[in-house]
Amino acid sequence: MDFALSDEQEQLRDAARELLARECPSERVRKIMQGESGSDPELQRVFAEAGWLGILVPEALGGTGLALLDAAVLLEEMGRAALPGPFLASSVAAVIALREAGSVEQQRTWLPRIAKGDAVATLAFAEGPEARFDGTGVAARASRRRGGFRLEGTKLFVEHAGLADLVLVAARTGAARGDRSGIELFALPRGTRGMRAAPLVSVDETRRPCELRLRGVELPASARLAGRGRAARDRALRRVLDACAVAVAADSLGGAERALELAVGYVKVREQFGRPVGSFQAVQHMAAEAAARIEPARALLWYAAWAFDARPREASLAASMAKACACDVYRFVSRSALEMHGGIGFTWENDMHLFFKRALANASAFGDADHHRDRVAELAF
Repeated sequence: MDFALSDEQEQLRDAARELLARECPSERVRKIMQGESGSDPELQRVFAEAGWLGILVPEALGGTGLALLDAAVLLEEMGRAALPGPFLASSVAAVIALREAGSVEQQRTWLPRIAKGDAVATLAFAEGPEARFDGTGVAARASRRRGGFRLEGTKLFVEHAGLADLVLVAARTGAARGDRSGIELFALPRGTRGMRAAPLVSVDETRRPCELRLRGVELPASARLAGRGRAARDRALRRVLDACAVAVAADSLGGAERALELAVGYVKVREQFGRPVGSFQAVQHMAAEAAARIEPARALLWYAAWAFDARPREASLAASMAKACACDVYRFVSRSALEMHGGIGFTWENDMHLFFKRALANASAFGDADHHRDRVAELAF
């Protein structure tokens, strides 16, 4: 059995690393972070021309039609660059949702625009202080009205909601809060009356989470991502959350790799007591432990991304294992890298804070490690 990436995936990885090194160095990351939108239209244009924004969009709708494993290779490189912007929200979460549950008309309307970079989309799922990602915390309701639905509720941590041309909102149409079923997705275009986004403060300044308030939002029946029956809709939502978990895991693995590389490069040249810091055994042990944690996480990530398309029955279990492991590894490695830098690692001028903050944000995105370990126990036993 071959556990390596294919030649095409290795070429994608190499091309992505080269493009990001050229187009998105840390200086540009910092500039985008300080901007109001948290995104760079010119950078998005470059990504669209490279085919990245439509990597999961079917070829018939203007995308490249690749698998989640290919997207994970790309996301790993984006994590290495601490890339700002809405790629995960738009080109992963929203695209998978439209692919899995959108009508033919919804797919034809939005997927080509996302692939071309003409539209940004996002997913509004989490609510309340716990921000659960198993469906039990969804309280927003979609009440049936003559000819459509009326949405009421408040969503939290909606990535780039202020920038989005399309927001896919998860709301209940049937079961009461606490039930994992009865949740559906609704497509709300920019300017929808009664929808209001307010920015939230985040530890990770490369992203722009928002609070999304829905007050008396009237929608036509065509706004519903209907799927094919309740079971199909429940499955579609699970697929979206699995894909997002894998995407965050890939970003985390790339960030951990880059943080360790920066730390190792620093201790090789930083001298203390007339010797390179990297020659001290304690520092070598820290680097070795970090490297030893990264490699198992890589295996879990690649398997989870592959299983999403090749073995759907195993996808949820594999996604949760990869998410819990990769995010724990990212936090451990970024903290170790900070310590290896010493005091300079805590300064604004040093890039280490970009990775450490991203690791903290990734840890809770789409479910923290405790949530995913509980899910593993549930699915495996």
